[in-house]
Amino acid sequence: MENRLKYNAKMMSMFGQNGVVFGSALEFYHDQYQIKVLTSDMAYGAGLSRFKQKFPNDFYDVGIAEQNLMGITAGLASEGFKCVATAQACFLSMRSFEPVRQYMGYMQIPAILIGINSGFALTYFGNSHYALEDLSLMRTIPNMTILSPADAGEAVKVFEAALQMNSPVYIRLSGTTNCPVVYPEDFEYDYRKAHVVYNQGNDVVLFATGSMVFQSLKAAEMLNSEGFGVKVIDIHCLKPIDKETILKEIAGAKLAVSVEEHFVNGGLGSAVAEVMSAKLATCRLMRLGVQDQFSEVGDYQYLLEQNGLTPEKIVASVKERLS
Repeated sequence: MENRLKYNAKMMSMFGQNGVVFGSALEFYHDQYQIKVLTSDMAYGAGLSRFKQKFPNDFYDVGIAEQNLMGITAGLASEGFKCVATAQACFLSMRSFEPVRQYMGYMQIPAILIGINSGFALTYFGNSHYALEDLSLMRTIPNMTILSPADAGEAVKVFEAALQMNSPVYIRLSGTTNCPVVYPEDFEYDYRKAHVVYNQGNDVVLFATGSMVFQSLKAAEMLNSEGFGVKVIDIHCLKPIDKETILKEIAGAKLAVSVEEHFVNGGLGSAVAEVMSAKLATCRLMRLGVQDQFSEVGDYQYLLEQNGLTPEKIVASVKERLS
């Protein structure tokens, strides 16, 4: 890709992952790829208002009908169009699971599916709108690539990579506007390689994805200040997962920890466990995330605290396990 969107971490952070992908990158790459965008009543919610006005012939709102969204997307993509379909992550993954499996998985139709408001982003909408199963579901679909950026800047990198693939991709966007910055400077992105974003020793290795990378960075700084050696690995691609980096970074570690804004069953923690068990790794693994239960509804911070996903809670869990 010769012409790339200029990287500005501070500006991208202000818009958040949704805003910078749909409000900036999508418009920037429209002509190069002749992109068609489809959504289920998320034109405003995803930040597509300007794209809709500027490219009305390349925008389709199918209403609150996510299964139809997948069918129409598959039809257009099968005719050679570069299609980007977006909906709430909970409905795109759960309500649309069968069409995604049949069209994008089995038929290998190369569409880009973007789940917005993943994890607990929809706060007071409650458990019906929390996307805590999407990684688990998408991981079961053959031929599906799964990308989960850590911040707004990486969200653009992920989207650029997806545009160049000729295979189905699920992108999980997390957080809101003023998204914390993990990557302050521009960088070369390879979806096949996990990123070591903090490297201060090897007692504890934190594997994190999406919104939890920043939380894990803060936890790592706190642990390091107390004398623990810590690494933080950004697992921005859950499928295909970077097995080589996972096994390399846990060598000699006392504890591996997965951190995800997702159920611990089937998501990042399960993916890391599969890699470790296949190679008979001797390092212990602790999976932090949403346990096998529904959460009490509240604001975002309350939901993270309730599920042990704030830096302070992560630190407490690690210290308890190490003791």
